[in-house]
Amino acid sequence: MYSLNVSIPAAVTRKASTLARELPRARARPRGEHTLVVKRLGGGDHTSYARLEGRARDALRGTAPFQIRVAGIEQFETAVTGPSPVVYLSVESPGLRSLHERLCEEFDVVDGVEGDDYTPHVTIARGGERAAADRLVAPEREPIEWTVEELVFHDAERGQSVSRVSLPA
Repeated sequence: MYSLNVSIPAAVTRKASTLARELPRARARPRGEHTLVVKRLGGGDHTSYARLEGRARDALRGTAPFQIRVAGIEQFETAVTGPSPVVYLSVESPGLRSLHERLCEEFDVVDGVEGDDYTPHVTIARGGERAAADRLVAPEREPIEWTVEELVFHDAERGQSVSRVSLPA
């Protein structure tokens, strides 16, 4: 599965890693593996990736840099897939939501996590004790804000970036 992701600044990954220590029985995301998915693109073999990237680049044409704000900590009590709860940094960004909606017009929507169900977030940890997750959830913490000037094509199977696109596209 390929996706188009936002490049995350080090301050966000540090924050997620620090907060994960407060969830000792949960499975934390290792530093460097935090993601902020804009849209899953589908995919499989290398040939299909080239087509997916081309379609995505066409859909991105004219996309300007946009602002993102990470401030709160929330949770999915029951994850669509994998262990629950999922504790995450909440993301506020009208520009990100607009881009997601535009990409949903070009690519199939993954039920339960995209389209109207899209909740932009950076996962801190999955599973563990619900009480620990409940204690960590806070609607507002010290915010981290940045301008997104680059998007990353990500290969989830291999856990690595495939290519990048600078904004404005």
